[in-house]
Amino acid sequence: MTIAVSQGAHPALVLNADYRPLSYYPLSLWSWQDTVKAVFLDRVNIVAEYDAAVRSPSFEFRLPSVVSLKTFVKPSRYPAFTRFNVFLRDKFQCQYCSSKEELTFDHLIPRSKGGLTTWDNVITACSPCNLRKSNKSCEQLNMWPMHMPFQPTIQDLHNNGRAFPPNYLHDSWLDFLYWDTELEP
Repeated sequence: MTIAVSQGAHPALVLNADYRPLSYYPLSLWSWQDTVKAVFLDRVNIVAEYDAAVRSPSFEFRLPSVVSLKTFVKPSRYPAFTRFNVFLRDKFQCQYCSSKEELTFDHLIPRSKGGLTTWDNVITACSPCNLRKSNKSCEQLNMWPMHMPFQPTIQDLHNNGRAFPPNYLHDSWLDFLYWDTELEP
């Protein structure tokens, strides 16, 4: 799965005040228009620029490619429970068969049997596995997930998100995206 970013759109990578991206997946990007507005409202510092510029009859402004917020935004410790975040936690694959097609989510304890829609009871499943499991428990079918569900931290999702880079990464972004990953010897 990739995030579509067109090369000619000139989006800006948005970093927190500590120079870490606000988000890895989806990558924290702003349109060039939003970035220019934030610069003129003095909300961000320009870290790197594109060669492209916007012009008026009396003014030229190079488009920022990387900006950092002037005030630190404290990231929440736990992400919101959303379908997308469940898929990201489970690395966009069915937890029963590893398929990456026709993804949906499954309740380990079916809702018809009192199961709740929570981090600890929902996993990513492909449609065929979800239909096969139906409203039965894992014990009844002897159908167990590869990984039991858990409530991820923001860091868990960031780590998983790095495995799904967008289809376009500008050279000026690379120094800020992977600086906190472990280097190979």
